Amino acid sequence: MPAESLRWDTLEALKNSPKGRLKYNPDWLEKGEVMNVNMLDSAPDASNNLSPVTNPIPSPTISLLSPRATQMEGFIRIFEEKHRAKAKMELSLRQELQEKLVASVASRESEQLKRFEELMELKQRQEYQSMTDMMDRETQESIGRQEKLKEEHKNRIKILNLRLREAEQQRLREAEFERQRQVEGRERLRALNAVQEEILQLNQLLEPAAPTQSGPSPDLTSYSTRANQLCSQVSEVVRMTAEGEFPSVEDMTVAERALHEMRSLIRVMQEAAAQAQEKRKKEQEEEEERRKMAMLQAQQEEQKKSAALSAKEKARKKGLQTKAEQSTLKWYQELQDSANQCAQSFEGLNNTKDIQTKKLRMELQKAATIPVSQISSISGSKLREIFDKIDKLLSGRSVVSGGKSVSTSQHPNGLDFVSYKLAEKFVKQGEEEVASHHEAAFPIAVVASGVWELHPKVGDFILAHLHKKCPYAVPHYPPMKDGTSVEEYQKILGYRVEDGGVEAQDSFLKRMSGMIRLYAAMIQLRWPYGSKQGPDPHGLNNGWRWLAQMLNMEPLADVTATLLFDFLEVCGNALMKQYQVQFWKLILLIQEEYLPRIEAVTSQGQAGSVTRLKQFLESSLRSRQIPPPKGQLSSHFWRS
Repeated sequence: MPAESLRWDTLEALKNSPKGRLKYNPDWLEKGEVMNVNMLDSAPDASNNLSPVTNPIPSPTISLLSPRATQMEGFIRIFEEKHRAKAKMELSLRQELQEKLVASVASRESEQLKRFEELMELKQRQEYQSMTDMMDRETQESIGRQEKLKEEHKNRIKILNLRLREAEQQRLREAEFERQRQVEGRERLRALNAVQEEILQLNQLLEPAAPTQSGPSPDLTSYSTRANQLCSQVSEVVRMTAEGEFPSVEDMTVAERALHEMRSLIRVMQEAAAQAQEKRKKEQEEEEERRKMAMLQAQQEEQKKSAALSAKEKARKKGLQTKAEQSTLKWYQELQDSANQCAQSFEGLNNTKDIQTKKLRMELQKAATIPVSQISSISGSKLREIFDKIDKLLSGRSVVSGGKSVSTSQHPNGLDFVSYKLAEKFVKQGEEEVASHHEAAFPIAVVASGVWELHPKVGDFILAHLHKKCPYAVPHYPPMKDGTSVEEYQKILGYRVEDGGVEAQDSFLKRMSGMIRLYAAMIQLRWPYGSKQGPDPHGLNNGWRWLAQMLNMEPLADVTATLLFDFLEVCGNALMKQYQVQFWKLILLIQEEYLPRIEAVTSQGQAGSVTRLKQFLESSLRSRQIPPPKGQLSSHFWRS
């Protein structure tokens, strides 16, 4: 160990000496390179003069290494050989380890590949088995469905056969019912003809018996007038059945009641005539006194006639009349003329043969009418959407209808066409929707009022259509002109006449009621999102005008009572708040003076409408209050 330590010290000293700065190359000896070293150990600067010298002349080379350097060289070479051997051994071991590792990985991958192939085969078998099972299930289900369809088909055939038998039985029943109806109808028709014949014969008995020697008898004149009225009633029933229809049981009841009353009139008249004859016989002895009595009776009769004429003149001065005022008729005619001119302006659009123009006309009509049909009291936001869509259409902007964009600017007469059809649809909603559901009047009326405010032309068309379908909304009782047929005149009065038949009175009153309720709602409502600064396009003052003019005209049986009740029920609360004391004076006038006139022209079968009006007036005057109408839109509605 000491020698070993000394060697390392020597090496360290050489390393730190100037000679240690020489770079050693172990390959010098192998490559045959020669280093000539001139060592001047005795010189004082030998450490600084040591330098390799290369002989430019090739000559045999001699190694000038010292024994110690040679020993060191040997140690180095031995160390390097050991290192190489060790490196070769480690490399060999590493190669063997790598080969083993590669073999192991290859074996493991081979096993995994086998397992994967086995797994794939298993999946294929499972899929095949699943498909087989599914096909089996589908086959079974298909067989089951076929069996079920067969069973359903059998059941359907049974049901159809049963229905066919029922239909045949129903047809036989209907045929029997129709035959029975025909038989009963003919019997009623024969009975009606017999009744008419008898009542006409009885009426002839009244004419010669009416005058007396002392002058016309008021009692007999009243009998004759009533007899003529009964004849007219029966003639009206016969006229209704002259078009092929058999008289109904109600018609026969009316005719038999008229015959019974006619017989009673004849009996009473004969009794009166007998009494008069007996009285004349008794008065023959006192001719002078009889003359005085006759003169007195003549004077009394004249007084009665004068009183009647005076009463009629007084009533005329009070304003009771059978037709509207001239100013009202002029306004009514102007509205009709305006609507007719508008209809004529788009007549070319209506009668066009161009396919594209026809499509445009249909799209415009849908865009105008469908939003009105969608008006309801579901929510205020929905109502506002509908109003905005109508306003856009009337303003010439494009709207989407049925998935297509359409605008009134696409045709020169598009705006007139849309305005006319829109107004017509509003009135039709009153005629149908409001007639069936009274609460629907308010959402429809508020949208119509808003459209009226922004587009006054549409409002005029609404009034024109309303007056044409319901002349009582003017109010106007159109007279029958010469040359006008009964069916045409009934159309003018608002009745529907289809296939030669006139609609029933109940259906007629229901439609008139719906339109009057819509009108009563429109005059009291304004669109809440419109401008409040301008005047109301058709405000509550028109309701007061309508009510006053109705009371200035002679009442119509069934119609006047129905429309007054509907109008007051919808608009009475608003009129009460607006006109206060004057309104209650008008209600009192209706109850005390006008209601008796209505009752005078109302027959027994038409008393329902009069009763409703009478109860409404009594309740209102008793409580001094008219409740708000049902269905009125609240402020909460507009926030929904």
